[in-house]
Amino acid sequence: MTDFNFISADDVDDVEKLAQEVLEIKKDPFRWKYLGQNKTLVLVFLNSSLRTRLSTQKAALNLGMNAIVLNLGQDSWNMEFADGVIMKGNTAEHIKEGAAVISEYADIIALRSFPSLTDRTKDYQEFILNQFVKYSSVPVVNMESATVHPLQSLTDLATIREFTQKKRPKVVLTWVPHIKPLPQCVSNSFAQWMNRADVEFVIANPEGYNLSKEFTGDAQVFHTQREAFKNADFIYAKNWSSYEDYGKVLKEDFSWLVTPGKMALTNQAKFMHCLPVRRNVVVADEVLDSDSSIVIRQAGNREWAAQAVIRRILEKRV
Repeated sequence: MTDFNFISADDVDDVEKLAQEVLEIKKDPFRWKYLGQNKTLVLVFLNSSLRTRLSTQKAALNLGMNAIVLNLGQDSWNMEFADGVIMKGNTAEHIKEGAAVISEYADIIALRSFPSLTDRTKDYQEFILNQFVKYSSVPVVNMESATVHPLQSLTDLATIREFTQKKRPKVVLTWVPHIKPLPQCVSNSFAQWMNRADVEFVIANPEGYNLSKEFTGDAQVFHTQREAFKNADFIYAKNWSSYEDYGKVLKEDFSWLVTPGKMALTNQAKFMHCLPVRRNVVVADEVLDSDSSIVIRQAGNREWAAQAVIRRILEKRV
């Protein structure tokens, strides 16, 4: 196993410094193209993706790397991740050989896998991600896993630094409605990175939707948006299913939709979302289409965040 994996914020000594590197790369993206010459990034997807796939692949190309995309189970054999099993089912290849073989072709592996939302213990142990890391002999980049999405969160911090007028802005993570159960990955990860950044960080969510303290730490949690939004500089909206009653939607509370009236409580806050977003379920059109919305610029910064991480790995410094 390599020492240069990028799995979560825990792999970064100084998140603010890395966020500044993201913005530096944005100004001159091809400056480090020599680093990836004759090297290959293999992007392995167990789940669908738009921004993560395109931004990470483009980041590799900016650095002079070859980029190969593998949709596991569609472009390849179905993979077995459990050890000691008798493989009589629909999995033809074991992760022991699979990850080892991919490592023969790749200088870096990037992996995307979602949680089951049925087995909290297994999901929060990061079973699939850790099996890939265990049997890979090259660095592994987490493109979203069962509990975190560090490339997104690095992007978010860099975007906040790009738009903020303050040294220590107030950043609010707010739960919003959705039509189906969603993972806690983006929200967990955002909380983890904000707790390591120089910001005033608060969370707003209904009763029963508290995230794991492992990620939220000492962040103040409000159970009303009105209190949390006061004087906020950034509103980050994201739905997540219950952590306590794992994977469940406890109630469809559409009163948590982000509206112009709620944004008026803020300090002319910028609106953020990781996308894709369901209009008029998560956020009103009037907010998403307003000048306060920075979701497209935020999505654009995904490319530079991925490039900053890959550059550090190529330079063997995380």
